[in-house]
Amino acid sequence: MPTSSASTTDSARSNNSGGVQSLERAFDLLERMADAGGEVGLSELSASSGLPLPTIHRLMRTLVACGYVRQQTNRRYALGPRLIRLGESASRLLGTWARPYLARLVEETGETANMALLDGDEIVYVAQVPSKHSMRMFTEVGRRVLPHSTGVGKALLASFPPEEVRTLLARTGMPAATEKTITTPDGFLAALEDVRRNGYAVDDNEQEVGVRCLAVSVPDSPTAAAISISGPAGRVTEAATDKIVPVLQQVAGELSEALVTQNHG
Repeated sequence: MPTSSASTTDSARSNNSGGVQSLERAFDLLERMADAGGEVGLSELSASSGLPLPTIHRLMRTLVACGYVRQQTNRRYALGPRLIRLGESASRLLGTWARPYLARLVEETGETANMALLDGDEIVYVAQVPSKHSMRMFTEVGRRVLPHSTGVGKALLASFPPEEVRTLLARTGMPAATEKTITTPDGFLAALEDVRRNGYAVDDNEQEVGVRCLAVSVPDSPTAAAISISGPAGRVTEAATDKIVPVLQQVAGELSEALVTQNHG
């Protein structure tokens, strides 16, 4: 009896370990697909992950059956629609956690505070706390914009290798939202160098005429995130920048600690 019990326990532990490994591998494949733009072939996944093709094929078949991946007519695999609901729910929750920190930004700077994520090739705003000024900026939560014309986009892409940034810009194009929008890859990469050197990003009338935005990334966030303040150019001046940026950086650090704690909780 004890021998049988021990072997049963060992078997359960082995099955559990295998299940956990399969789960880890499946999530890894989903993230690799996202990094590749959302659509890949099995051989590409095998090359990047180091897993044998039969293993990948088995995992992908399960993900397809669950709706998290779909197989295209060209036999390649794409991220599936069921992931959208998970992503939207996670974004809303992230925005909910961020709101008290954004409220503090508004109290200390007087300007509208935002939180944004990089979703694919676009910036999506997931939370906002408006300024109390009668003249204030408003960005609808859920709004999507291209990263090259926004402070949060610069803050998020500053950590990316230049070749990845060029590839992203080639996919999105660089349409001008205003006369001051940066519309060349070289110009944008120079702006990212400024972000790395200064520790913050600026949108100076580049997304909307008369509006300035200051942004910083949230370090160690479970997903790439940035926070920003935006306001009329007449209030968000160079002098105001010197006072606002340290507050942004402090709040970003505190938000990072909270998110990491939640992530490991």
